[in-house]
Amino acid sequence: MLKDKLLYTVLIILVYLLGKGIPLYMVDFSTYMNMQVDAESLLLQTISGDVYQCSLFALGISPYMISSIIVQVISSFRNAESRKKSSPTGMNRFTLALTLLLAVLLAVVQAQELQFRVEGEALMLAKVIAVVEMVAGAMMILYLSSRNKKYGIGGQSALIFVNVIDGINVMLQGYDIQQLAVPLIISFVVIVIMVVMENAEKRIPVQRISIHNIYADKNYLAIKLNPIGVMPAMFSMAFFMLAQLLVSVICWFMPENGYVSWWQDNMELSEPLGIAVYILILYCLTIGFSRVFVNPGEITEQFLKSGDSLQDLHAGKDTKKYLSQSITKISLLSAMVMSICLGVPMILQLTGGFESSLVSLPSSIMMLTGLWCNLYREVMAIRDLEAYKPFI
Repeated sequence: MLKDKLLYTVLIILVYLLGKGIPLYMVDFSTYMNMQVDAESLLLQTISGDVYQCSLFALGISPYMISSIIVQVISSFRNAESRKKSSPTGMNRFTLALTLLLAVLLAVVQAQELQFRVEGEALMLAKVIAVVEMVAGAMMILYLSSRNKKYGIGGQSALIFVNVIDGINVMLQGYDIQQLAVPLIISFVVIVIMVVMENAEKRIPVQRISIHNIYADKNYLAIKLNPIGVMPAMFSMAFFMLAQLLVSVICWFMPENGYVSWWQDNMELSEPLGIAVYILILYCLTIGFSRVFVNPGEITEQFLKSGDSLQDLHAGKDTKKYLSQSITKISLLSAMVMSICLGVPMILQLTGGFESSLVSLPSSIMMLTGLWCNLYREVMAIRDLEAYKPFI
């Protein structure tokens, strides 16, 4: 079973790499091959298809991931009765529709930034075809990730894993070992920190009414010190670009305002303001995602239904309050650690101690480590399952 799953995932990755190598219709692909890639593009490339965003899979997994998060956030604000009335099929259809809508919007925006080999009326036709291709590519990636989730290993994480490795490869080209010394040392520290954060957990003792043996005292609710993994690092760049877009829109309406123009000029990862905004976004996303995906209300509701409870706590409000406080403390710690790991290279860049194009190396290493830990746990779980022998 494990061998079959691994082979299936390899096949999915090969198809994905093939799609990343197919340029969009009439796009001047040679222009992008010699283009200098900045830190922002490399950070965004994690959830987009390719670093130059000019191939069939230019949108990557981003439309589906963003729509899934939006659905999760909406669901977290609904009460228990409302969530019961929502069928999984209906939620999946809503997510798919939202994914398609986001794919169209992102494709239209991206088409305006592409360099084509035609002009005039042919240029407009080329842009329309490119939009259709990118939307089709996004739906194809969604299909690949869903098939990999069912028959392979890692689901959509396998495709993100490929994106991160590709970004690191592009990033390291043209540098010698002396130039990479400081980035690699920081990246090694990040690896150690992430391994600890991904595998350490807070264990809250739980009383199970169905267990009355020697194992009754060994039941607990486990919350990782890094509750939602590296997801904030993946999406922080996308939200940062939304902030840049907002500032640009305001500047368009107020072109004579010097203060707004200053914000627009300094909303870059090479400027102190841009770095501060990016770290703030990362910090808030870590806390926000933790609260959404590790929902104290849902956990409390599950305890009430099963009759289980946390030790020395009344079921209901007391349990929810305690869990809320625990998750908040853990998410604050996780947000602080991630902000320091990603913020230090950006600050060193300002002092000249770090190459600007290598700023995203520690963040890429962080994401690679987190994804690898998850993939390793899944492989071990499948291997352990195969170790069980049938009774008959």
